[in-house]
Amino acid sequence: MADAVADSHTSSNTAAVQATNDDASASKLSCVKKGYMKDDYIHLFVRRPVRRSPIINRGYFARWAAIRKLLYQFLDVEKKTDEDAPIKKQILSLGAGFDTTYFQLQDEGKAPYLYVEVDFKEVTSKKAALIETCGQLRNKLGETAAISREKGEVVSAQYKLVPADLRDVQQLNDIITVADMDPSLPTFIIAECVLIYLDPDSSHAVVGWASQTFSTAIFFLYEQIHPDDAFGQQMIRNLECRGCGLLGIYATPTLHAKEKLFVDHGWQKAVAWDMLRVYNDFIDAQERRRIERLELFDEFEEWYMMQEHYCVAYAINDAMSGQCVPLFNCTVQFGHSISLPV
Repeated sequence: MADAVADSHTSSNTAAVQATNDDASASKLSCVKKGYMKDDYIHLFVRRPVRRSPIINRGYFARWAAIRKLLYQFLDVEKKTDEDAPIKKQILSLGAGFDTTYFQLQDEGKAPYLYVEVDFKEVTSKKAALIETCGQLRNKLGETAAISREKGEVVSAQYKLVPADLRDVQQLNDIITVADMDPSLPTFIIAECVLIYLDPDSSHAVVGWASQTFSTAIFFLYEQIHPDDAFGQQMIRNLECRGCGLLGIYATPTLHAKEKLFVDHGWQKAVAWDMLRVYNDFIDAQERRRIERLELFDEFEEWYMMQEHYCVAYAINDAMSGQCVPLFNCTVQFGHSISLPV
């Protein structure tokens, strides 16, 4: 009976976490409509547009700007394998939901050699159906793209959408085969508010699997921290009321714990910053000035607290000498010693 109750709780939490995908898409669209960022595709994934408050819009912009800047740094590295061809790179997005980054990168001429998205089948089936019925999306995949709503899969030359339960390491291994990934290629792994919803053993397994699988890789993590103060407790209660327990937050409650998570599971180096520091010190000052003029904003105390309870962690493995990727305000030299901010 205890196992049945536990399984029921896990299933309920999983369904609620999947539902956060719709909230995330609505928040992105709110930002786009207010001019915080450009995304010509997110409206295709939102049934009921909503207008978020200025503090939510600004927070979502900060999240988007941080990952976009780091992703561009990774994609823009100019090391060549020979005189003509740039080195191939791939992106693996875990718990991708209805993210539209691949389609945006295609428009910008920055799409990598391979872009792979992974999520629960319930999510990938919906996304596959939307891609299949929307010419604006389907046309980005090429004429040979194969789309299966039933399997929750999309397979094209550059883009793969694959269903998997991240709690099952064997399914993670299957991704490599199904998506035809090359573990030796430089890989940018994305996990935005994903691992925090898994139990600690499962999130540790994902981080360890990624370290063992990809010899030259960058792991980008965005999630909550500081569950023990008043703001953190309220944050947890709000999510639990929606059925979304942060199952992993007490295992990695601080910036140091996020860094330790990666180092303890095989990553060479890691650094974590809270989002207030990311916003003030990493996001371009010109961009900050631009978006701060978009809406009246007087929620500064709440803004500071909110941003201090979210973080970016960034881990690196390197088996490829001579390639440089900037890390926050430092330069990480693959194949050499790595100097990280503290």
